[in-house]
Amino acid sequence: MGGEEEEENSVCASITLEEWNGSSSTKLFKTATITASSSLSVQRSANRINHVWRRVLQAFVPEGFPDSVTPDYVGFQLWDTLQGLSTYIKMMLSTQALLSAIGVGEKSATVIGATFQWFLRDFTGMLGGILFTFYQGSNLDSNAKMWRLVADLMNDIGMLMDLLSPLFPSAFIIVVCLGSLSRSFTGVASGATRAALTQHFALQDNAADISAKEGSQETMATMMGMSLGMLLARFTSGNPLAIWLSFLSLTVFHMYANYRAVRCLVLNSLNFERSSILLAHFMQTGQVLSPEQVSSMEGVLPVWATSLKSTDSNALHKRVHLGVRVSSLPRPDMMQLLNGVGGSSHKNAKYLLGHRKGNVNVILHKDSAAGDVLKSYIHAVAMANLMENNTAFYSEGEAWMDKHYDEFLNKLRSGGWKTERLLCPSITWRANWISHATGAKID
Repeated sequence: MGGEEEEENSVCASITLEEWNGSSSTKLFKTATITASSSLSVQRSANRINHVWRRVLQAFVPEGFPDSVTPDYVGFQLWDTLQGLSTYIKMMLSTQALLSAIGVGEKSATVIGATFQWFLRDFTGMLGGILFTFYQGSNLDSNAKMWRLVADLMNDIGMLMDLLSPLFPSAFIIVVCLGSLSRSFTGVASGATRAALTQHFALQDNAADISAKEGSQETMATMMGMSLGMLLARFTSGNPLAIWLSFLSLTVFHMYANYRAVRCLVLNSLNFERSSILLAHFMQTGQVLSPEQVSSMEGVLPVWATSLKSTDSNALHKRVHLGVRVSSLPRPDMMQLLNGVGGSSHKNAKYLLGHRKGNVNVILHKDSAAGDVLKSYIHAVAMANLMENNTAFYSEGEAWMDKHYDEFLNKLRSGGWKTERLLCPSITWRANWISHATGAKID
């Protein structure tokens, strides 16, 4: 027994414990080595700079980075931070001009006058934000890239109005109210698209962490931008040419950085344009494009800013009108729909399709679900695609849906696409149809 105890003591005589730091999803690094023998020895890692850097980085990137976010997160955040930096530099120039126009520093200016002007400016912005949400709120999800660009363009226009305000003293209130109205669109569109993109980036249900760290990044960009803006405002004070050159140069860079930021995004949700690009390619080759491939093909500019020249795959979605109001259609189109209600194609479908001058109208049933909306849109795009070279596009479209629709959806899921629903503006007009031949509703 005595020999066994001595052997156990010799085995346990020296114990080494290593201390590691880092979240479970990231690469751990050793911070200390603790050795226990006859005495306790603690040897700390010599790379203290690396440890401090990692601790600072934790305030700006999500826990588990980069495994906890999508691959396009880094590129987007880099360009987004740069555009934010340029925005706050410009903001100091426009704020300086606005305060000058209000009368700060002038003996003739009154407190009540400046307060009233500021009130009108803010009131116009608040009202504009409500109206913009009413008209476009449901459309922001489906076109996140485009609205992200539009939001920053409207912000630039708002700052431009502030910079112009001292030049038009007689129309000062109108100019600053227009600027505030423009920026109100920015607040709504930017906030809504940021929420949608945060959900896209979150791979581990960590949207709250990503949002918090994005706030830290924006705060840092704000502080740096305001500091640089103060220096720029000081150097350009009293020199209108230098102010305008600085403002316009920063605006050009700001829009370029925004364009690069949205071009970095690789969204795997289905909206009108992405669905039409995917379907056109599938009908031609039988294969489904990846989200990365579609990202490089889809447009990010507003409709009024895009070129008139476009490929057939990109133009298909413009020829489909989803959720059309039946009573708004011409009488021949209504007769076409009513004559087709009892047809085989509509007995089990929750939608009706009609065509006019190369466009396809989709009327949805009042009981249609998310899956029916997606199916109706795919059917309409397939019919619009077949319409170009086939006179029997109705029957051909039905045959294609019966044969290929399930295969198309399965390949989309395998390719990493989300097929639960179609991202589209809110559908407010629906219909319910009854076949009088049977006296029963057609569901």
